[in-house]
Amino acid sequence: MAERYNIHSQLEHLQSKYIGTGHADTTKYEWLVNQHRDSIASYLGHYDLCNFFALAENETKQRIKFNLMERMIQPCGPPPDKHDD
Repeated sequence: MAERYNIHSQLEHLQSKYIGTGHADTTKYEWLVNQHRDSIASYLGHYDLCNFFALAENETKQRIKFNLMERMIQPCGPPPDKHDD
C-alpha cells in the first residue's frame, strides 16, 4: 500500500510541476492544445526544421516563424462550450 501512495504522490508532483502532463480533470481539448503548442515550440526551436518548412512552403523563414507563433494562440480553434451539469 505504501508503494502505491508513493507512486501517486510522485505523479501528483509531476502534474503540478509540468503543465503538459495533465491531471484528472484535463479535458480532451486542453490535452490537444498542449500537444499542439509543444510541437509548435519545438518547430520554432529547431532552426533547420524552420528552414525545411520555409523551403517546402516557398515562404520566407520569418513568415514561417510568424505563422507558427500566430497558430500558438488557438492551435485547435476556439474552445468548446462548457455545459454546467
